Amino acid sequence: MGTCLRASLLLLLLLALENAAWGQPTTSAPAKQGSCDQYTNKTCQECLKNVTCLWCTSNKKCIDYPVRNILPPSSLCALSSARWGVCGVNFEALIITMSVVGGGIIIALCVCCCCCCRKKKSKKPDKDEEKAAREKEQRRVKQEERRAEMKSRHDEIRKKYGLFKEENPYAKFENN
Repeated sequence: MGTCLRASLLLLLLLALENAAWGQPTTSAPAKQGSCDQYTNKTCQECLKNVTCLWCTSNKKCIDYPVRNILPPSSLCALSSARWGVCGVNFEALIITMSVVGGGIIIALCVCCCCCCRKKKSKKPDKDEEKAAREKEQRRVKQEERRAEMKSRHDEIRKKYGLFKEENPYAKFENN
């Protein structure tokens, strides 16, 4: 949860920088500690021009952001009322949004990793497939040996009974 909160603060900072890019200044001249009190009972935009300030919409107070805490304590301002960097986004909605987005990214990364691992495994021949191929080759070799042995036996039997068909028995006496 701590990582999510840090990420949400980072998002707030990015939103503040985005507002600066659109011509909405988020900072003014460097303010002194405690200078946020002067914007109390004014508008959120005026308070948040100074990034060290936190606007609480429930009591319209502009207070110094408690930098020692990641989130402002509820005694200072409720999360649903706290605004920092941008007036339109409260901490509560930001935490929920960042949790959902972060969870979605983590799930997407896990799915991608699983898919990549499966593809790599499928490219390499499986051990079972290799074993089956070796056994098939061994059976083929044994079959060839048996076939040759049977042929030689049959040839011997044919010779014994005179059934062996030689080319021409008189051909060896002819002179070419």
